[in-house]
Amino acid sequence: MVHLWVRSESRANEERVGLTPQGAARLIDAGFKVTVEQSAQRVLPIAEYEAAGCAIAPEFSWVDAPDDAIVFGLKELPDDGTSLRHRHIMFGHAYKGQQAGQVLLDRFGAGGGALYDLEYLTDADGRRVAAFGYWAGYAGAAVSLMCWMAQQRGDIAGPVGTYPSASHMLAAMQQGLVQIGTQRPTALIIGALGRVGSGAADLCQAMGVAVTRWDMAETAHGGPFPQVLAHDVFLNCILARPGTPVFVPASAKIADRQLSVIGDIACDPDSDFSPIKVYDRTTTWDAPALRVHDAPMLDVTAIDNLPSMLPAESSEDFADQLLPHLMTLTALDQGVWGRARACFDRAMG
Repeated sequence: MVHLWVRSESRANEERVGLTPQGAARLIDAGFKVTVEQSAQRVLPIAEYEAAGCAIAPEFSWVDAPDDAIVFGLKELPDDGTSLRHRHIMFGHAYKGQQAGQVLLDRFGAGGGALYDLEYLTDADGRRVAAFGYWAGYAGAAVSLMCWMAQQRGDIAGPVGTYPSASHMLAAMQQGLVQIGTQRPTALIIGALGRVGSGAADLCQAMGVAVTRWDMAETAHGGPFPQVLAHDVFLNCILARPGTPVFVPASAKIADRQLSVIGDIACDPDSDFSPIKVYDRTTTWDAPALRVHDAPMLDVTAIDNLPSMLPAESSEDFADQLLPHLMTLTALDQGVWGRARACFDRAMG
C-alpha cells in the first residue's frame, strides 16, 4: 500500500497544497493511505481532509513518519541541516547549480532518501505534467504593476498578501490604477506562449496594459534585445536553463531606457543561467521590490511563491493536474516518477 504523507508548509505565506480533499478521497478509494498534517496556514481546512478519510497528523510531524511514507509538500523544507531518509515530492530547486540546492542534495545523501522534484515530472516528450505556471504569471504581472504604480507615486512597492480570488485581486488593482489617473504602462512578455506567459498576459489585458508578446521565435537570435528597454515593464516567464540568452544585461541599469520594472516571474536569480543580470536575490512578500538603480528608477520583483497570492485557485488547478500522476505512485520506478528519479540520481552523481 502506498502511504502518501501531505506535510504542512513551513514557509511563511505559503497557503497552497498539492492535494485537495476530493483528490485524497480518490486516492483512498484506489487503495492508498493518505495522511495529512494539520496546518496553521493551509487554505483548505483540515476537517475536509478528515471527512474524506485521511489520517490526521500534527503539524511538521513528517520527520517521524514511517520509513515507507512518501512525503508530499510544495516548497522548501526547514533549513535545519538534518539528514533526509524519506522519499520527498516537492519543488527542490536543486539541479541548476543553486547553492541551497546542493545543501538539500547533501541532506538526501546523508539520510538515504530521494527527491522527486515536481518541476521534473515530465511526460515522454519532456513536457511538465503539472505546474502552477498560469497563476505564477498572473500574480507576477500583478505585483509588477503594483511596483510600477508605486513608482508613479514616487514610492516603492509595499507588502503584498493573499486574495480570496482573482476577482478580488483585479478589483484592488483597478482601484490602484484609478488613483494614478489614465496613464498605463507598456509591457513586454518573454515566454508569452507558455502557461506562465499566458497568465501574465491575461492579467495585463484585464488591466488595460498594452502587451508585446515574445516567445522562442523572437529570442532565437540570442540577443541583444534593446526592445526590452523600450517598454515600461518587462515580464520574464522563461525558466533559466543552459543556452538561455541574457535578456537584461548588467549594463541596463545605466542604459538609456524606458524600462522601470522587471518582473522576474521565473525567479531563479542564483542560477548560473539567469537571463537577468541586474540583481542577485529574490524579493519577499514584505518587500516585493528591489531597487537596483535610482535615477532613472529600476525595480526588480522576484517572489518565488507567487501563486500563493491566490492560494485557493492555484491549489485546485495544480492538484487537478497532478492527481492522475499521484494515482500512479504504485509504480514509482516508471513513467513520470521514474524520469524524476533519474534526474535526482544524475544530480547525486
